[in-house]
Amino acid sequence: MTDLGLPDGIEACLFDLDGVVTNTAVVHAAAWKAMFDAFLRERDGEGFTPFTAADYDAYVDGRPRADGVRAFLDSRGVRLPEGAPDDPPAAATVHGLGNRKNELLLERIRTDGVEPYDSTLRYLRAVRARGLRTAIVSSSANCRDVLRSVGAADLFDVRIDGVVAAERGLPGKPAPDTFLAAARELGVEPARAAVFEDALAGMDAGRAGGFGHVVGVDRVGQAAALYAHGADRVVGDLSELWGDA
Repeated sequence: MTDLGLPDGIEACLFDLDGVVTNTAVVHAAAWKAMFDAFLRERDGEGFTPFTAADYDAYVDGRPRADGVRAFLDSRGVRLPEGAPDDPPAAATVHGLGNRKNELLLERIRTDGVEPYDSTLRYLRAVRARGLRTAIVSSSANCRDVLRSVGAADLFDVRIDGVVAAERGLPGKPAPDTFLAAARELGVEPARAAVFEDALAGMDAGRAGGFGHVVGVDRVGQAAALYAHGADRVVGDLSELWGDA
């Protein structure tokens, strides 16, 4: 292992955004809950079964927005029209619900702001100082703006986010395609790249892509699930990889 806590031969590091670089995962979870609870209350009345943290982990965390809507609705036996990506947030469609969630998310970000995990930024700088290349791989369509808001855009050589994935027709996590696209742009074989993820869907993508090392970042106490979905190592914070304090 190197002093970065990575196997010898790793040449690039691919990072998820929410929950790994920034603390926005909790904001995403709150926005998903607010959107789905309002939808379910309107559909089923006050006796509706609320959206839970377990639902977030299983169906939406790490996935592209529309995929998350579909997966959760399927779990409840609910079918909605697909609609179109530019559907208004009030539309009773898959894309309408996704846009409603994004509207709630942006409201929360404007109100509360976004903070990076400083230990991740220090780790990124250490990685780059040792000559490893870096990419951000996120399902978020707001990735570029969030990185700019925390002054971290210049820490990545490549960005594959929700906007880029839609333009290229790349399926989102748990499929490995976005991570594979990032490795390709960095000129690195997957076996020589490490993936850093906090979502179970991201673990699945890292393992399916044949990446050389998959690091699970456990912010919410799901270490066992991260290992079960393919993590080689799980840490509560990236400072644990190299003794940063």
